[in-house]
Amino acid sequence: MYPKYPYYKETNETKKQPLTFKPQHQGQQPGIENAMDPKPIIENPDYNGSEKLQNKVAIITGGDSGIGASVAIAYAKEGADLVIPYFYEHENEDAFRTKKRIEELGRKCLLITGDLRKPDHCEHVINQTIESFGKLNILVNNHGVQFPQTSLTNITNEQFDDTFKTNIYSFFYLAKAALPQLNDGDAIINTTSVVAYEGNKQLIDYTATKGAIVGFTRALSQNIADKGIRVNAVAPGPIWTPLIPASFPEKDVEKFGADTPMKKAGQPFELAPAYVYLSSDDSRYVTGQVIHVNGGKMVSS
Repeated sequence: MYPKYPYYKETNETKKQPLTFKPQHQGQQPGIENAMDPKPIIENPDYNGSEKLQNKVAIITGGDSGIGASVAIAYAKEGADLVIPYFYEHENEDAFRTKKRIEELGRKCLLITGDLRKPDHCEHVINQTIESFGKLNILVNNHGVQFPQTSLTNITNEQFDDTFKTNIYSFFYLAKAALPQLNDGDAIINTTSVVAYEGNKQLIDYTATKGAIVGFTRALSQNIADKGIRVNAVAPGPIWTPLIPASFPEKDVEKFGADTPMKKAGQPFELAPAYVYLSSDDSRYVTGQVIHVNGGKMVSS
């Protein structure tokens, strides 16, 4: 039923991850994890759940690969059932690989394809979740695109519109549709980026959307604090995901992440515990905050 495509774990060998990557580029967004070399590490076998999310239901957008897949697997280990909306309508080995792993862990996983830039599809995702599981406890807005340009004048109006519709409009649509289903103790987690704090000269429109996500997180957290629903964000630094070879030219990919204090890119599994924390009762007194997982880059929050 599923492709013969393994999930990737951290081992003693992968702990020796090289500081550089093989030059590579994918000519589509979002990228495909199965086409990357080396593959991202989406699971740490030493991570054992402790029922922090037992019988919770979580939506993780872009959960087919990269950071989203790592979070989905960690959530499953903590006892949650998963809904994974992702873009490609054709057979997606990344998505089936993630679903298979979640089911191996004894949890359920619903895959939903479609375009989250469309409000109707966002409502469909929420409706399908309720129809399938009867409830929703956690919404993780995690998907995004980026299109590097050397100058503001090279950013077309169409690119600017697409970046905003994908990276922030869809977060608004999903949160709006999900909110009536969330209750006291439930959580919304948004993925922003280190670039919201330090900027990136090649990612002007992308940086603007990530700044908007920070503002959206803070404002929404205050707006619904009295309902007991927490809203927080995670700001990844350079993480080895399909977005990277799908965005940058080969020469930039080769040294990706080498400019951090830790001198290397992070792996998706290294972010998963931050999302677990923000979705569990461990963070019951935390809302409107951003957790930075960025290899040591100093940013002001």
